[in-house]
Amino acid sequence: MQRISKNWLIHLLLISGGIIMALPFVWMILTSGKTLVESTQIPPTWFPKSFQLSNYQAVLNLLPFGAFYLNTFLMVIGRVIGSVLFSAMAAYACARLRFPGRELFFALVLIQMMIPASIFITPQYLLAQRLGILNSVPALILPGIVSAFGTFLLRQFFLGLPSELEEAAHLEGANVWTIFFKIMLPLAKSGLIALGIFTTLFAFKDLMWPLIVNTSIRQMPLAAGLANLQGQYATNFPQLMAGSLLAIWPMVAVFIIFQRKFIEGIATTGGKL
Repeated sequence: MQRISKNWLIHLLLISGGIIMALPFVWMILTSGKTLVESTQIPPTWFPKSFQLSNYQAVLNLLPFGAFYLNTFLMVIGRVIGSVLFSAMAAYACARLRFPGRELFFALVLIQMMIPASIFITPQYLLAQRLGILNSVPALILPGIVSAFGTFLLRQFFLGLPSELEEAAHLEGANVWTIFFKIMLPLAKSGLIALGIFTTLFAFKDLMWPLIVNTSIRQMPLAAGLANLQGQYATNFPQLMAGSLLAIWPMVAVFIIFQRKFIEGIATTGGKL
């Protein structure tokens, strides 16, 4: 009986936490259907008198959401491919290869993780400027193609793989690249999935870098494009919430479709770290 009561208490706490986490999303959906007066009245009301679908039409007319979706998709794909590939190679070198300065190299990777990302904005901007890629999709991808976090994460996976696999491959005459791509990389599949998930989330919510490197609204991803709905003196909150809903639905859909992989990747990551 005591065990049943304990389980009920745990489930009650989890349900309460889930409701609290869901409240902002419910508020966003309801506010997107309100009039401007309803969204700013005191005391606030939860439900609109009549759901205003015109807010969505107004947002679609104000902003080029087609370009936002395309830019976001290309940015996410570019960052995921670059981060997974380069982080996996760096992580494998730090975990399995023997070369002078290996520990120093990995220490530099760890130091980079401790430095605030805002410090790198100026050198990254100068690099994008000299490459001539400002106001373009490649400029959005640039900071995410190398990941110190991804290198650290995948190194833990490669350290956990048995060394006998490499020894057997060496006896068969396989070189380092063959061992990496055909043996070790497939075995780190769960780690690659976890890194891909994290990279997707980080890229999708990136706001500061796109606003700095791109000034053309048609070259903005979703997060940065929505900033144009924020007025200097007044903001139409129903339209802002409608735009936010249009912006987040792709990530919600991705999570619903790949939620098993998401949970497995996070769980495996926690086990390896």
